[in-house]
Amino acid sequence: MTTTRLITCHSILQLDLHHPYAAPALTDAHQMHRIVMSGFKGWVPDGQRDARAQLGVLSTWSADLKTNTLLIVVQSRVRPDWTTIPRTALRQAVDVRNIDHPIITGDPYTFRTVVNAVHTVRTPSTPGTPHEKTTSKRLPHVHPEHVRRWLEARLHPTNNPTPTPPTNGIEHIGADADRTTLAIRMLPPVQSDHHKGLKINRAEIRGTLTVTHPTRFTTTLTNGLGKARAYSCGLILTKPTTL
Repeated sequence: MTTTRLITCHSILQLDLHHPYAAPALTDAHQMHRIVMSGFKGWVPDGQRDARAQLGVLSTWSADLKTNTLLIVVQSRVRPDWTTIPRTALRQAVDVRNIDHPIITGDPYTFRTVVNAVHTVRTPSTPGTPHEKTTSKRLPHVHPEHVRRWLEARLHPTNNPTPTPPTNGIEHIGADADRTTLAIRMLPPVQSDHHKGLKINRAEIRGTLTVTHPTRFTTTLTNGLGKARAYSCGLILTKPTTL
């Protein structure tokens, strides 16, 4: 039986949406990104474009508009420092947890993730035009059934223990899902005034997973799933279940 370990750090932030520090994050994706990255100052030189990837930062958030609470979960390779967040913006102290968890073939998990599920459309130029070539455009999936198929294309069936090469650039996640438990919900897109034209379509996926390839599953949990990981997409939250 193959075993690997997921070693990471989780931070749970609960912010007051009435506070001017947190409120803009609901209307501007860049502000949400700034809050998430505020805990990692000094780890990499300022201005590096791949700082988030180097630090292994992934995040997800949800807003309870009844209680005006913004819940943010942040995963990282290093232990962050959240002291730059105004104390008056916090509903309660930030909960930071070191994670060291074995990943074993056959282990079941319930999971939740918010993803930016996209597909590539290739369009050939008009025949006979100069420099004829094919152009590619990345488009979001906007229907739950299409998101379901997007996820299913990345699953690794339980009856296929041997890793397979990526198909069309799609790598499996190292786990299979119980198709009957998958629940897809389309979420409002997020945008930003900081980056004109930025619009990220999001979908929430919930269900149960069974580990089929621990090394690959650990990599997926560490690196995230899909696009727009800098904007709170791709983090997979899991909880062990009993058979």
